[in-house]
Amino acid sequence: MGKADTHVHTDYSGISNIGPLHFPESVTPPEAQVDRARMNGMDVLCITDHNETAGAFVAEKYAKQFDDIEVVIGEEVMTSDGEIIGLFLTEKIKKDLTVEETADIIREQGGLTIAPHPFSFHVSGLNDNMFKVDLDGFEVLNGGHPDKYSNRLAQMVMDRYPGVWAPIAGSDGHSVRTVGSCWTEFVGRTADDMRLAIKAKKTIPTGRTTPVLDAVKWSMEVVMGGQKLLYKSLSGRLPNVEHSSLIEKINELPDLMKMLGIVGGFAYLFPPINFSATLMSTYYLRRGAKRMIRDIPKRLKEIDVLIEQQRTERNPNADKTVV
Repeated sequence: MGKADTHVHTDYSGISNIGPLHFPESVTPPEAQVDRARMNGMDVLCITDHNETAGAFVAEKYAKQFDDIEVVIGEEVMTSDGEIIGLFLTEKIKKDLTVEETADIIREQGGLTIAPHPFSFHVSGLNDNMFKVDLDGFEVLNGGHPDKYSNRLAQMVMDRYPGVWAPIAGSDGHSVRTVGSCWTEFVGRTADDMRLAIKAKKTIPTGRTTPVLDAVKWSMEVVMGGQKLLYKSLSGRLPNVEHSSLIEKINELPDLMKMLGIVGGFAYLFPPINFSATLMSTYYLRRGAKRMIRDIPKRLKEIDVLIEQQRTERNPNADKTVV
């Protein structure tokens, strides 16, 4: 069985924000993700940066020197309906289109459509919008979702409709620390073998969610990496890199904001702020999951109705039996 991490980010994924706080999604170079994937025994690595494919092409070029791994060009695209992953792409896809438009463009490039963390309540998944398109697969195990709801509901939907979608597991790793916690297994070893397995709905999700301690280490890595970039930019030693929105935005910041970012980073790196942030995020996920789990029977019935409606619209003569 081959192993593929189908959802991995690099420092080409840009900047995210929580309220007034802005931080890099990743400070890990594409080459480092290839090296870690090889260490983790991956046969295939899918680089899926946010709204960008440049990092994937860098990783693909770097990986050509090795005979034990292949890189698939991917992108986690923000649509007006939530995020969707395209795999086996040939070029970057514009964000903020509808999910139907984005899926059509992915297929025009010969790619596969995967829904990442489809039922997440804390990042932008497709949720019910995933039933608007004929997806190749969706994540039933996302390494970045340790809550007891998101992956659980995804697996229950997959089990309810066997053979309709390929079950996918991806680490959603933004750091070498978080890559490889889970992966998708398939018959064969190559990227083409993985593609065939996804199309045939014959994949096996394997692994576990990223441990909380590793997620904390990732957050600290992001802060320290961001500080280094801010300092280089402040001293005029950070040249722009083509297609790197992270470096471009850092260089555009006023010097005062760069200095405040460096100071604020130090505040996060030492107790009690980093521990407090971890406790608050863990509490938020547990509380949210507990509330959402109570509604799972209702959600499953709603999903049954949505799937039946879509089936009827696509083929009015289709069998209307709900699994």
